[in-house]
Amino acid sequence: MADGGGARPFLGVSRSVSGRGWRPRAADERLVREHQARLALDEPLARALASRGVGADAAADFLRPTLKALFPDPSSFRDMDRAAELLADALAGGRRAVVFADYDVDGACSAALLVRWWRAMGAELPIYVPDRMTEGYGPSPAAFRRLRDAGFEVVVTVDCGAAAYDAIAAAEEIGLEVVVIDHHLMREDAPRARALVNPNRPDCGSGQGVLAAAGVTFVLLAALNREARRRGLFAGRPEPDLRRLLDLAALGAICDVTQLVGFNRALAAQGLKVMSGWENPGLKALMETAGAQGPAGVFAAGFILGPRINAGGRIGRSDLGARLLSTDDPLEARALAEQLHALNAERRQVEAEILDQAVAAIEAGSNFDPRAPVIVVAQEGWHPGVVGIVASRLRERYRRPAVVIGLDRAADVGKGSGRSQPGVNLGRAVQAAFEAGLLLAGGGHAMAAGVTLRPATIPEFRAFLEERLAREMGEAATDDALELDALVGAGGAARSLEAFQALAPFGPGNPEPVFAVADVRPEQVRSMSGGHLRCELVDSGGGRIRAIAWRAQETPVGRRLMAGGGALHAAGRLKPDDWKGRGAVELEIEDLADPRMA
Repeated sequence: MADGGGARPFLGVSRSVSGRGWRPRAADERLVREHQARLALDEPLARALASRGVGADAAADFLRPTLKALFPDPSSFRDMDRAAELLADALAGGRRAVVFADYDVDGACSAALLVRWWRAMGAELPIYVPDRMTEGYGPSPAAFRRLRDAGFEVVVTVDCGAAAYDAIAAAEEIGLEVVVIDHHLMREDAPRARALVNPNRPDCGSGQGVLAAAGVTFVLLAALNREARRRGLFAGRPEPDLRRLLDLAALGAICDVTQLVGFNRALAAQGLKVMSGWENPGLKALMETAGAQGPAGVFAAGFILGPRINAGGRIGRSDLGARLLSTDDPLEARALAEQLHALNAERRQVEAEILDQAVAAIEAGSNFDPRAPVIVVAQEGWHPGVVGIVASRLRERYRRPAVVIGLDRAADVGKGSGRSQPGVNLGRAVQAAFEAGLLLAGGGHAMAAGVTLRPATIPEFRAFLEERLAREMGEAATDDALELDALVGAGGAARSLEAFQALAPFGPGNPEPVFAVADVRPEQVRSMSGGHLRCELVDSGGGRIRAIAWRAQETPVGRRLMAGGGALHAAGRLKPDDWKGRGAVELEIEDLADPRMA
């Protein structure tokens, strides 16, 4: 019998400072006991494992995910064998090939994976990344014509192409062979590429729909190794060691916020181990430029490396990230890393300005409707490379899907990006809006989507999304409670953090554990740049834990911290606090509750 949804509130909190209830994460009690017995786990860890839907037979692989146990048969992907044959033909025949990549981290990782495999086979594979501002997302007939005019015969699209109907039709007309490697949601009728590999195409039976494009590309490399082995292409040369490329597969999976379950979890877990060796010159240079060090984890991948690699596509040159990840020259890597680090600093400033403007526009007068299931906000001049990050910030602030659109009145076009709330499939709604004729272009997945539209259609687009998402958002709002994994003491949090690391790496499908500390007083509350608040939480026995609340100063949580007063319950995520070698932990505060008002 699962427990959690109808259970008593965690610590009795039915309404927190942020307006949410707290509840224990739902877990099947019989499965909890089975995990304890089979794996000799303590009850909190066994409960956390059960609450993540990990069955008894899958638990050992979940705790120790290996590629040997979880790697899928490449042939289970529709068109995978065909793609490997076409690319092996191109390589063996000396035909000019090029990889056409999206400009985000996943696209850069996917391109670098192919480049490095090609290089191991004694050849170079050029990279083409469209300019975000002038060319937009994905392949276009014009881009394919330029590649054909430059003498290319084969193009491999990575992290894009599954919706490039016009471009692929144009490629066929001019004799350019196209192989698509993608993971985005797509329609029933696939574009007529020579091969289209996408675990999310309706007729693919691989069951690997959670993979990022980098994960799909990694499986393609396994298929290429198999095909090259069959043809005898490894005579006189070593077979490419795919294990050394796992860092790129992991980086794509983490930065594209994919579900870290099954094979994808193994890719991330094993890839982070490889990444920690820092053998990739680009990743090593980027970490050093950022002033970071130590073994790789989800934080390093998602919050240090990822934003900097993305910065090239957002406000700089779109190909910088792919070039960084594919170079073997340490000097070139250092120069590219410094460019990306500087661009990321610029991106953060632009993001902060747009976020302030967006919040002001939403909350001006009676603009904000607390009952609306989605926020759509647009303004002239907002940089299209940053609107996705701003949408993510608005989603966090208002706890509902948000779409942010930058308008170019002169061109009569708006380009935007959206981020969704768990339980609300924004990508499907955007696809429906495109099919209804409201968008010039649009697509994505459940948690993120992109749109291109005429400014005049924004009110109609907003109304369409509100109607389309009302039911899903209503259900998500009803279910919007903070789920907690365990209660810890302020002085014993380090032991809990160490024990729960058995569940890492964390991400969608395997949420990072949320812990609560009860009856603590915030002391030494101080503000930091960026609206962050830092403090110490002290319990009645004198136990202490450092804590930080990110971007919280203008939120109910931040105001309650600064107000002082009596003891509070605090909930959040535990992180290592190794500053000055202290070897302690800190709590990243997610929510607060007043025991007297819970």
